[in-house]
Formats: sequence, C-alpha cells, structure tokens
Amino acid sequence: MSGGIKMDAINRQITDLWTYITGPELWTIIFSVFIKVVIIILLAVTIVKVTRTLVEKLFSNRSRGPIRISQRRENTLKKLIKNVIAYIVYFMAIVMILGVFNFEIGPLLAGAGVVGLAIGFGAQNLVRDIISGFFIIFEDQFSVGDYVAVSGIEGTVEEIGLRTTKVLSWTGEMHIIPNGNVTQVTNYSLHNGLAVVDINIPYESNVDDAEKVINKVAASLPEKYEFIVGIPEIIGVQNLEVSHFTLRVIADTLPGFQWAGERNIKKEMQDKLYKSGIEIPAPRLVMYSKEEKEKFIQENRERGL
Repeated sequence: MSGGIKMDAINRQITDLWTYITGPELWTIIFSVFIKVVIIILLAVTIVKVTRTLVEKLFSNRSRGPIRISQRRENTLKKLIKNVIAYIVYFMAIVMILGVFNFEIGPLLAGAGVVGLAIGFGAQNLVRDIISGFFIIFEDQFSVGDYVAVSGIEGTVEEIGLRTTKVLSWTGEMHIIPNGNVTQVTNYSLHNGLAVVDINIPYESNVDDAEKVINKVAASLPEKYEFIVGIPEIIGVQNLEVSHFTLRVIADTLPGFQWAGERNIKKEMQDKLYKSGIEIPAPRLVMYSKEEKEKFIQENRERGL
C-alpha cells in the first residue's frame, strides 16, 4: 500500500514537471531573459561603436580647437580612450546580464572587492605595470607609431595600454611588453636622425678628387630622397688603414630614417665613385721570392735601414 502511494507521488511530480516544462510560464520567462540579454549586448556594442566614432570626430577637430597635440600623441590617446571605454561598457553589460539572472549584484561586487584587495597584495607586478603605463602615457615617453628600442627590442609601437605595450619588429614579430619592464627607452622618432657613412678610398686616388665626386653626389640626394634633410656633409678623413683612407659623410634625415639614409647614400656614392675611376679598395698581398727577399734585405742594410 505504501509503495503504491510513493509511486503515485512520483508520478504526480513527473507530471507536474512535464506540465511546467511544456507550459507557457517557463518559456515566457526564458524568452523574456533571452530578449533582455540580447538587448543588453546590442546596447553595449552600439555604445562602444558610437563612442569610438565620437572619439574619432573629437580628435579630427583638434586642428581647429584651442588644444593642439601632435599626431603621434593623438594616435596613442585615441587607442587608449577607446579601450578604456570598451572595458567599462562591457563590464557594466556583464553586471546587468547577471542581474537579469537574479544574481545579487551588491554582495557579488562587495565580495569581488575583498577578493581583489587580497589579490592586490600578491599582484604587485600588475600594479607596477599599470602605474608604469600611466606615466608612459602622461610623460609622452613614446607614442603609437614611434620607432623605439625598449627592453632589448626594437620596433614600431603598435599599441600602448595601461598594462602592456605592443611593439612590432621590422621582421614582423609582435612583442607584448609589460609596462613595468620598461626601464629605459630609446625613441628614434622624436628628432631628426643622423646617417653616418664611411667611404673607403684607395691611396692611389687623390683626396680632393674623391671629395669633389662625393660633394657632387651629395648635392643631388635631397631632391632624390625626401627623407634626407639637407645636403650631406664631408667631415674629413676618419681613418688611415693599410690599403686605404676613410672619408666620413654625415646627413640629417627624418626621424627613424637614418638607416635608410645610410643605405641609399652608400649606393649612390659607390656607383658614382666607380664611374669616376675611383674604385673601392681591396686587401692586398705582396709576395717575394727567396732571392728577392735576400736582395731586399741586403739593400736595406747598405742604406743603413
């Protein structure tokens, strides 16, 4: 008798569950929650897109405003502001979605605050990265688009965040550097670069003739290469080697173009010097036979050498 009562109770529970699952009440709640979540996500995405457009327009009008900033600084601030806005909006969207599922947001945030405080004592590197990122941006140590050497890496700055900096090397690797590791920065994009080129001239050639050819080529370079600023200048004989002497040529270039300037100056100088009959010196080896060596020594002895 008791077994039958239990079976009837189980059957009623199964029936009630099936009625609830197939009934309109549950599906109304699910549909309502789904619609709310979709609306929150769409609103978040729309707000992010609109604010990014407003940021672009705000910076596009900088030339007409009272506050003027450089292009490189503008690119850095635009990316940073866009990222910060996206973080804030998406965080708020997650909190709202949790509220739709009837999570108690207040205790959750309070608990997250306590946990975050506890983690903060052990996350000193994270705090250091954020503080360093703030000062990098505030002091304008480098900006997006600058060519820099930082933490043993050279490349173009692609993005600066509050925690990390992304540097793209010229061979294509993307380096992500924690801002706390940025202890020394070499920025090649703030001022004009200096291309330094050493040209080897054989001793058989006259210094004045070589300088005339070099000066003639130098005068044509600024018109040929827009990144060369001013006419390259000969500063004199740099070295006296076994088979040649070295003339040093310097030239101002646009920021970050000193290496391109060196390559193109070498190419132009070598081509013109060769056509002018001044060849690039090569190592030389002088050989004496045994008889010639003895004769050479005897002649030097007779001369008292």
